[in-house]
Amino acid sequence: MIVLSSDNMRILKELDMVVFRNRLKEFAVKIGMGLVNQTKLITAASELSRNMLRYAGGGTVLIEIVNGPQRQNGVRVTFSDNGPGIPNIEQAMKDGFSTGKSLGLGLPGAKRLVSDFDIKSTVGKGTTITIIKWKNG
Repeated sequence: MIVLSSDNMRILKELDMVVFRNRLKEFAVKIGMGLVNQTKLITAASELSRNMLRYAGGGTVLIEIVNGPQRQNGVRVTFSDNGPGIPNIEQAMKDGFSTGKSLGLGLPGAKRLVSDFDIKSTVGKGTTITIIKWKNG
């Protein structure tokens, strides 16, 4: 994967999420991503950043414009936190599962909105989620 441009930011409060979403939109527009795919990317990223804030007290987000071996022009977003971690990723990825008082659609819903979704978590150490939304996909 070739990184063409990047920005790293911290999300520690609600206002940081607004700044993050605006910056993410700038990256999507920069590669010529259509409005529907922009909306999918921003919706998924909003959910993931909200989870990071709610369950881990915040973390960092890395936004990158990438080119892959088979695809050009994508936005990759990596969410990293030092929170409690997710004990059972398989269970957390099922619709309807929630450790909070939500509908439990966050992680699986975000995965459906993006092209690539990767999650790694260690209990007591934190979680890293990486998503990619390609310009045309």
